[in-house]
Amino acid sequence: MSARTGLCLTTALACCLLAGPDPALAEDGLSQENANILWTLIGGMLVMFMQPGFALVECGLTRAKNAANIMMKNYADFLMGGIIYFLIGFGLMFGTDAGGIVGTSMFGMSGSSGTGEGGWLWTFWFFQAMFAATSATIVSGAMAERTRFSVYLIGSAVISALIYPVSGHWAWSGLFGEGGGWLEGLGFIDFAGSTVVHSVGGWIALAGAIVIGPRIGKYSADGIARAIPGHNIPMAGLGVFILWFAWFGFNCGSTTTPDGTIGFIAANTCLSACAGGLAAMLTMWVKFGKPDPSMTFNGVLAGLVGITAGCAEVAPGGAIIIGLLCGVLVVFSVLFIDQKLRIDDPVGASSVHGVCGFFGTVMVGLFASPDYGSCTGLFYGGGIHQLLVQLAGAFSVFVWAFGCGFILFKLLGMLMPLRVSPEEELKGLDIPEHGANAYSGFQIFINE
Repeated sequence: MSARTGLCLTTALACCLLAGPDPALAEDGLSQENANILWTLIGGMLVMFMQPGFALVECGLTRAKNAANIMMKNYADFLMGGIIYFLIGFGLMFGTDAGGIVGTSMFGMSGSSGTGEGGWLWTFWFFQAMFAATSATIVSGAMAERTRFSVYLIGSAVISALIYPVSGHWAWSGLFGEGGGWLEGLGFIDFAGSTVVHSVGGWIALAGAIVIGPRIGKYSADGIARAIPGHNIPMAGLGVFILWFAWFGFNCGSTTTPDGTIGFIAANTCLSACAGGLAAMLTMWVKFGKPDPSMTFNGVLAGLVGITAGCAEVAPGGAIIIGLLCGVLVVFSVLFIDQKLRIDDPVGASSVHGVCGFFGTVMVGLFASPDYGSCTGLFYGGGIHQLLVQLAGAFSVFVWAFGCGFILFKLLGMLMPLRVSPEEELKGLDIPEHGANAYSGFQIFINE
């Protein structure tokens, strides 16, 4: 295409946008329906772009000898999750309600047409499948560098098929069709998934890290935590920037319609991320004398996770406060889990997604502004009711996700080896598990 042709097409598109929708289409609602489909598809595509973001963060924050293994796990989460969520998970999450606990597993998607109502069904499935893949892939980072690949695949499949969809039904099933889960009935608010997506992944990640145990050399004989630095901080930083960009699809796309709220949601999302990264950086600077890069990255992610539940409910000032609190919280959570509980989570996934997802969900009960959202938080005179509902929802999902994750990985460990052999772990999982070297031709020095 020539530059002249491209300019003509751009001008024509601009004229169409300025002219507005065809009145004939507007009369029967097709224009708005098609706009909803387009916007939601764009949001879903952006959420899919979170997958390379997660992969780069996890690769960068772990050692070079496991980089190919980390990438394969992120690919496998998506490859299997898409099909399994299509066959089982989506129906359990959005199918006909069964007592507010779970939906029916068959939802008649194959009988729907490709246009009209059927077109929206496929669009909604695509958008939600990207969320399911996000929740599942959070787990890989916490169990990195010592988990057998074949067993991890089974765990990932169960997350996409059962654990994520069931708790998702509690909070979100009313988004599609009639009815709704029991948390929706209480008035629980989680606009884009601080709890439904991120805490579920984070709590399962914490359970997996507990069951599989720490990496060799992580703790000394007297229980002192040793740092095991990641091999590529710029790679991790790039991954966080990608996640930050894709998060606008996560939060803004959750409107499922291109209305006037999307700019406001984008502003809240960005402000909270900025505040989270700044708070984590300053906290590390004050506590350890250096502005640590990896913890700053996690602060950005903590701010993003924290605001996801209330991005359409809180004022911009509230978004900044939530981000600041999450940035401080993630630092102390990582240190507590690593040094006090002696749970080895190489990338801080349980703190970023589990702890900050829980915290951000609860903050809706405090900071929800009647000027912007659908409820009023305690700090705006709304009383304690919404706060109690948010606490109940976040805690119930913690019990479900952590409990199921712990049982899942315990059972897998009883049935087959969950962890690679010490020799394979010391060598790195790339060659023993995949027969591939992530950095062929480069000399990699391994210090154990």
